[in-house]
Amino acid sequence: MNMREMFLKSNIFHFKKTALKWHENHLYQFESYQSKDKVYNQIEKNEIYLGLTDEPLIFLNNLKLDETEISPDILIFASRHRSQAEQPAFLIHTTGNWSEEAQFGGNPHELSHSSAILLKSGFFSLIKQAEKSSLNNFSLDIEVTHHGPTCLERPLIFMELGSSEKEWEIKEAGMIVARAIIETIFKYLELKKQGNQQVAIGFGGTHYAPQFKKLILEKNLAISFICPKYFVQNLNEQMIEQMINNNLEKIDYFIIDWKGTNSDDKKHLIPLLEEFEIPIKKPKDF
Repeated sequence: MNMREMFLKSNIFHFKKTALKWHENHLYQFESYQSKDKVYNQIEKNEIYLGLTDEPLIFLNNLKLDETEISPDILIFASRHRSQAEQPAFLIHTTGNWSEEAQFGGNPHELSHSSAILLKSGFFSLIKQAEKSSLNNFSLDIEVTHHGPTCLERPLIFMELGSSEKEWEIKEAGMIVARAIIETIFKYLELKKQGNQQVAIGFGGTHYAPQFKKLILEKNLAISFICPKYFVQNLNEQMIEQMINNNLEKIDYFIIDWKGTNSDDKKHLIPLLEEFEIPIKKPKDF
């Protein structure tokens, strides 16, 4: 709601209220955004809408698109993030459940649809906005794939403000994520047009995926789904197929965080990946 307030009440964003509704709330259509660098307007035939649902985002299992007149190609969920450490943070990730556990939304053993290039665009946009701010104590993180929703029919990412109620209410922090969300869409269109990004899915490592974060930052490489080391043993052929098929772009590589995966996990994982005609790489290969 902090981010929504930035979108609708700040004088740098211009949204117009429409007669269209989604989840019984009016949709607002993006018209322009004034940044220090330039003015962002609608590009060609693309449209951006701001919606609101009363349902918790991680438990949103039905977009109800049959009840509205819009049909979005991609979704960005503006969300809060909570962690026990309560580290101030800006975060981005794909969604899905690797095991039988689905306590935080979605279905067991199910991944959402997503886009590696959208996630990379979002992370770069968060960095750009955070660098302009005074909030130097906020970390910038890519999380592994986790929580719901998992069954929505459109590619999605979560862009989050964390990690406690104190941070959720900081207006400058809300503005950083709001700006980043809009710039993500334009960055996504730019990267798609350039067509120079190789696309991968990742395996191994810890929750904040430092090796994959480094690759995304330093190489012409976009990564969508990341299965952390503690779920590698849950993987089977069907889960790997979901990682491939649910990504909007064609997958060029499987990447294993070699140091972040133990020998038993490698013995389970590598034969599985070899069933697919996709090269297996280590971070150092890039």
